[in-house]
Amino acid sequence: MIDIGVNLTSSQFDKDREDVVSRAKEAGISAMVLTGTDLESSPEAAAMAASMPGFAFSTAGVHPHDAKTVDDLTLPSIRALANEPQVVAIGECGLDFNRDFSPRPQQEAVFEAHLKLAVELNMPVFLHCRDAHERFMAILMPYLDKLPGAVLHCFTGSEDELKACLEAGLYIGITGWVCDERRGEALRAIVPLIPDDKLMIETDAPYLLPRDLKPKPKSRRNEPCYLPHIASEIAALRQQDTEQLITQTTLNTRRFFGL
Repeated sequence: MIDIGVNLTSSQFDKDREDVVSRAKEAGISAMVLTGTDLESSPEAAAMAASMPGFAFSTAGVHPHDAKTVDDLTLPSIRALANEPQVVAIGECGLDFNRDFSPRPQQEAVFEAHLKLAVELNMPVFLHCRDAHERFMAILMPYLDKLPGAVLHCFTGSEDELKACLEAGLYIGITGWVCDERRGEALRAIVPLIPDDKLMIETDAPYLLPRDLKPKPKSRRNEPCYLPHIASEIAALRQQDTEQLITQTTLNTRRFFGL
């Protein structure tokens, strides 16, 4: 199975990054996409991916939290990284009106800059949206028919938002949020609505440790090795065979990223 969202550049992995990768492989992870989230982590993710050819790939982009750090909307450093063979998508990019760590007009300008770059380079986009659905879709829609693909990673929106994303042709990334019967209740109810050919799975490690893991890990840190647990929970919610779900999501991911 393939984990489409691993923040392997996080300092939480500094002490045992190689062990984390080894545990992922032992758990049946056949590939992982490392998330580039800003102008510093994107080259780091690309370098890490290059050190694990065929197993690790990366994205290059600036998360909306860090949009305030972008002063050149041509995104020259992201453009340069995108030429590297292990870099398979533009992003993480999008809007986050939940925390507003960057001013909303700047978030919107930087999001659109990523979309323009992805269209120019004919690359898929790895998207983030939190509490910003209407503006997110308004900015994204004019570019969608020019993009080879778009995945909304770590989806936690409403049923109406999911339906709008699916109607627009977006792929949907689902995390261990579905393993939380409290915060994830609404998402658990709508996961079955995602068509088989539009679903991808991810941990978003080191964030979003599945709440129902047994035995509970001593650390609150999430790891790619927990992806099988997330996959089995998603399969149960969709009333599908876990192996079938893994086969389908792996196929979707390889096709989307061109792996």
